[in-house]
Amino acid sequence: MVPAYPVYLFDIDGTLLDSARDICAAQMEVLSSAGCPPVTFEFLRDYIGLELRAVFSALLPGCSDTRMDELSQQYSALYRGRKHVETRVYPGVAEALAKLQGRKSTATTKSTGGTKMVLEHFGLLPYFDHIQGSDGIPCKPAPDVVLAAMKALGANPNECLLVGDSPADMEAGRRVGVKICAVTYGYGATAELEKWQPDHWISDLRQLLADKQAHPGHLV
Repeated sequence: MVPAYPVYLFDIDGTLLDSARDICAAQMEVLSSAGCPPVTFEFLRDYIGLELRAVFSALLPGCSDTRMDELSQQYSALYRGRKHVETRVYPGVAEALAKLQGRKSTATTKSTGGTKMVLEHFGLLPYFDHIQGSDGIPCKPAPDVVLAAMKALGANPNECLLVGDSPADMEAGRRVGVKICAVTYGYGATAELEKWQPDHWISDLRQLLADKQAHPGHLV
């Protein structure tokens, strides 16, 4: 079982929300407009959770910083315009957040404003004590967003559990010194997550609740 923690820090995409279809559709439209050959949904999904520039750098070599900024703004407008039409809350997320004791914050690559909007859209915003995005700070796997969330909550590393689906989440947590929990239903490959030796594995967010069993295939 996963023990109770005073503080929980949550990734968003691939952890609370299955948002890949909306994210990748907006990215595909931007890349197409920039002259990039067609790419698959699966290819782009592997980049979810990393800085948007990582996608553009991989597919548009030689792209200037100014052009990167323009493409990023174009993506943001397209993503907002989709109004989360293909995004879904993972099963059990709302129940888990509602019942989970302890202070809660996001720790996401999304902007803080964008995070607030999507959580409000799906009725999840009231469950959080703080919303932390990556505005103006390095994205995961850098530890900055985790540190910022902890600072906002007045938390120490030994109080916190970081919950995420990607190797970037796991690395950020390890660099800060918090406990890390990998979800098995998101976008990260299990083999890549295992390299970070997560302290806990779960296949449903409700397994964070004290009366739920952890994923039977992994030691916790």
